[in-house]
Amino acid sequence: QPQLVESGGGLVHPGGSLRLSCAASGFTLDYYATGWFRQAPGKEREGVSSLSHDERGIIYADSVKGRFTISRDSAKNTVYLQMDKLKPEDTGVYYCAAGYLVRHTLAERVYDYWGQGTQVTVSS
Repeated sequence: QPQLVESGGGLVHPGGSLRLSCAASGFTLDYYATGWFRQAPGKEREGVSSLSHDERGIIYADSVKGRFTISRDSAKNTVYLQMDKLKPEDTGVYYCAAGYLVRHTLAERVYDYWGQGTQVTVSS
């Protein structure tokens, strides 16, 4: 049963850091582009970052460039999102997604599998 499970969310003060993990099971991420998305309360879900299946291509939303880093550990079949210099506007539920043999993109429609999300709250 293909699954993506996010973890690592929590409460952090502005300027702090968190590392989110997305563990895949039932399939290998080697052939999947992966992405991170987030949804703030009362807002639509937006793309945050995406990594190509071969890790040669990376996309970041302008709002997180220079602060967030996406990466993958193939041995652990896990994708990470390192979040630094967090801001209150980064608050939301963060989802990871995987798309089979598609280009890295922030467009949700190309992704086949989705996790159920992990809550990130940035507040003083």
